[in-house]
Amino acid sequence: MNPHDEQRLLQTRRQFFGRTAVGIGAAALGSLLQNELFAKADAARSAMPPLPGLPHFAPKAKRVIYLLQGGAPSHLDLFDYKPGLEKYRGEEIPESVTMGQRLTTMTAGQEKKPVLPSISTFQQHGQNGTWISDFLPHTASIVDDICLIRSMHTEAINHAPAVTFFLTGGEMPGRPSMGAWATYGLGTANENLPAFVVMTSRDREASCGQLFFEHYWGSAFLPSKYQGVKLRGEGDPVLYISNPDGMSDKVRRALLDDIAAINERKHREMGDPEILTRIAQYEMAYRMQASVPELSDLSTEPESTFALYGPDSKRPGSFARNCILARRLAEKGVRFIQLMHAGWDQHKNLPTQLKIQCEDTDQPSAALVKDLKQRGLLDDTLIIWGGEFGRTPFCQGDPTAKEHGRDHHPRCFSIWMAGGGVKPGMVYGETDEYAFNVVKDPVHVHDFQATVLHLLGINHERLTFKFQGRHFRLTDVHGHVVKPILA
Repeated sequence: MNPHDEQRLLQTRRQFFGRTAVGIGAAALGSLLQNELFAKADAARSAMPPLPGLPHFAPKAKRVIYLLQGGAPSHLDLFDYKPGLEKYRGEEIPESVTMGQRLTTMTAGQEKKPVLPSISTFQQHGQNGTWISDFLPHTASIVDDICLIRSMHTEAINHAPAVTFFLTGGEMPGRPSMGAWATYGLGTANENLPAFVVMTSRDREASCGQLFFEHYWGSAFLPSKYQGVKLRGEGDPVLYISNPDGMSDKVRRALLDDIAAINERKHREMGDPEILTRIAQYEMAYRMQASVPELSDLSTEPESTFALYGPDSKRPGSFARNCILARRLAEKGVRFIQLMHAGWDQHKNLPTQLKIQCEDTDQPSAALVKDLKQRGLLDDTLIIWGGEFGRTPFCQGDPTAKEHGRDHHPRCFSIWMAGGGVKPGMVYGETDEYAFNVVKDPVHVHDFQATVLHLLGINHERLTFKFQGRHFRLTDVHGHVVKPILA
């Protein structure tokens, strides 16, 4: 049998309908692209335009920098000042407060749950006298620029589901990440860099921390060109974009043109849009050979930059260095920048590790706000700082022992946001006297997601993608924009 005839017989039902669905459109697309595909690297080949009709309204933010603190920073020790807890130190937390709420297996069977007040001291800062922990002196210096939300809450009680929930809108993997949704809706502003970039770092002690799973920046059922590109802290920032030894740029260009021609022929045959994505990603990698090394070369930064971001800012892979790179990415028009820092999971080492984490992250986080502000970029850049849930106001373990800490707590926690259309110098939401439950202005994870999209000019109910017969969205079927925090 002729191989071409055999190939036609091997078509699946899905491939058949896929081909008939694209029909004339695929042929037209092929004729439009053919010259560029077979001849040269053209920016239009990997164009990632916004969806028709987006943004839905004038955006306040052009880009997002999400400083996700993996492991859950303790709201009680950093942002939610509860001096009244000192009188309850060591006492059992009342059932009237906990109300049988779910605990993790690490403390559910613990015989006693003694109240543990903050291990840090607090002072008032800024025009509104916002209480901030002395562990965060640099964050305290920008308190008039941030909106501190003390009433976040979630359903997830373990790290991976909770981070997945924040970033994808569902606790189980399989949905697009927030950065993928943003770039799917709004496209890219720089053809030479990915629209969605991810960087990771971890605690200095390297004694704790969670894994960073790729679905945290994945595109799931969206076209794969919308997934985040991870920049590494050491070696080549992105694997495999450099030419192999002995291969010149001219040979690389010719190789990519040949691969593009094969892929285009396959696309005309199959009609699979992922084939066009593959072409676009090859071209993006080619352009990144010049743009990424330039981006990651900090030798052009003045010493004042490193002084601003702190002593760790020259160490490759550090959170501080990643913050400098985030500013450089923002300057170049990258749409969504996601920094993930692990190590906030203080179950047994709260008295020592919490302060170390703050020393690693406090100065660079505040420096990023200051740096963008002095460059005129803060107004249209939304910065988010926070973890996946909070920590319990009762102690895990014996509070008199050397090793003790706090367990996971989804019922209330704090995050802060700055720039990009958020009211500065504001505190939103309240918790009870034990910092255990939200008592005023609750903000759910889906409300947070809806608000972030709103600031980007997106109606979260209208940004959808049909998959397996259902129209999915980041906020699932929930979420309300938190209008009081909007500038």
